[in-house]
Amino acid sequence: MHIGILQCGHSPDGVREHHGDFRVMFEALFEGQGLTFTSWDVVDMEFPDSIDAAEGWLLTGSKHGAYEDHAFIPPLEAFIRAAHGARKPMVGICFGHQIIAQALGGRVEKFEGGWAVGRRSYAFDGEEAVHLNAWHQDQVVERPPEARTIGSSAFCAHAGLVYGDHIMTIQPHPEIGRAVLSDYLRLRRGDPAYPPAMLEQAERDLDLAGSEPHFATKLADFLKAARP
Repeated sequence: MHIGILQCGHSPDGVREHHGDFRVMFEALFEGQGLTFTSWDVVDMEFPDSIDAAEGWLLTGSKHGAYEDHAFIPPLEAFIRAAHGARKPMVGICFGHQIIAQALGGRVEKFEGGWAVGRRSYAFDGEEAVHLNAWHQDQVVERPPEARTIGSSAFCAHAGLVYGDHIMTIQPHPEIGRAVLSDYLRLRRGDPAYPPAMLEQAERDLDLAGSEPHFATKLADFLKAARP
C-alpha cells in the first residue's frame, strides 16, 4: 500500500543528523509492514497534487501549534477535509492527531497541565496498557462530533481518536524509540521551557519496555483495512 507522508514539521538538527527527518523515522517504524512511502514537506508549502496521489496518508508531528497562524495550516486543513470526504485512509501522530481534530471540528489548546515528556501509559480499546513516548504540551481538549475516543491517560483524555473506519490518530509517538528520545532529551537539557524533573524522569525511564512494534502493526493494519 502506498502511503503519503505529510511532514508537518522537521526533526531538530541534533536529532536529524543521527536519525533522519520524521519521514525516515516512520519508514523505519513500518519496515516489513507492506507499505511504501512518498513524502511531501507540507510545512514548507509542498503539497500533493491531489488526495489521490497516495492510497492513504500519514500526518507527522511538528513544533508548531495547530491553532497558530502559519501559511501551511489552512491548505492542510482543506486537504484533510477533502481526504476525509473521500474516505481516504489516514493516520495522524501528535500534531497530526491535533490538526485532523481541528480540521474536522474539534478544539486544540496548550494544555494547562503542562508538558508530557517521555514514557507514558495509555489505555486503548480492548488492550492492556500501551506504553509509548510522548513529547507535547498541546492537546485535543474537545474531540470532533464524529470522532470516538479510543485511547486516553490520566494526563490526556483524548490520546487516540477514530473517525469511522478510515481515520485513526494518536497523541504519543510510536516512531520515537529509545535512541531518538535520548537525543531529544540531550538537546533540551537545561532548556527553561521544560521542567528539569520531568526531563530527569524521562532519562530514568529510557530503558523501560515500550509498545512501539505492536503499535506499528496496529496502525499499518488499520491503514490496509481502510484501503479504498
